Amino acid sequence: MIVKATTLFLIVMAVLAMFGKYKFPGQKYLSNRKCPNCGRFKIGTGPCPCQGQGNGRA
Repeated sequence: MIVKATTLFLIVMAVLAMFGKYKFPGQKYLSNRKCPNCGRFKIGTGPCPCQGQGNGRA
């Protein structure tokens, strides 16, 4: 029973690894939505918090 569970786990991990190598649609758009200064994703249309007052951290 343990051998069956281990084999199934390894097969599932191999399938996930194969899917992880693919380029999914929208990745280029997400990489363009990062702030050039700090590298965080920009949410909304306003400026990144790192460009405002202070560094944006509490």
